Amino acid sequence: MTGRQSAEDRKAQIVAEVLRLADEIGPDRLSTTDVARAIGLSQPAIFRHFPTKSALWLAVAEDIAMRLRDAWADAGAQATTPRARLKALIEAQLTAIAERPALPSILFSRELQVDNPALRDVFHGLLGSFQVHLVAAIRDQQRAGGLRADISAQDIAILLTSLVQGVAIRWTLGARAFPLVQEGLRLFDVQLALLCTSGVVAQD
Repeated sequence: MTGRQSAEDRKAQIVAEVLRLADEIGPDRLSTTDVARAIGLSQPAIFRHFPTKSALWLAVAEDIAMRLRDAWADAGAQATTPRARLKALIEAQLTAIAERPALPSILFSRELQVDNPALRDVFHGLLGSFQVHLVAAIRDQQRAGGLRADISAQDIAILLTSLVQGVAIRWTLGARAFPLVQEGLRLFDVQLALLCTSGVVAQD
């Protein structure tokens, strides 16, 4: 016989269900009633764990942020060259979207853009942290002579972030008809070839 879930386990289950339902029905249409029904709880039971819908969305954002920061740390620890670290960061970001396909919709949702400033702040800070990781890897590669030094590391980071966002939106609008991670990494190689000092990017 299975024991009753702890409060933390139940919160994690609710957060995971919000992400699944946000992908299925859209973040702006999602209600706590939908979440409660999917899990088999009453709506008041959801509010015992999260006092407001905004607090629930904030927990979702913080869960995403924690997982992404862990993925970035792993990318940095496992890579042996600046280019490999840069590519691993991009791959970690693409993989996070592939595993949580509601992310692009959440980023453009009313919940994020209008209704929930705390949620917006978490994602804004997360983007800033990702840019810091990218800039560090780009500067290392510039110092090693692998990337053009006449283009600022910040601008290259913006280009690569835009690449991830663009391919994610194309993937979402195209009914996920292509493998997101592989396509994103293919375009990453194209982008780096344009920024490489020799015009040819060495393969990993």
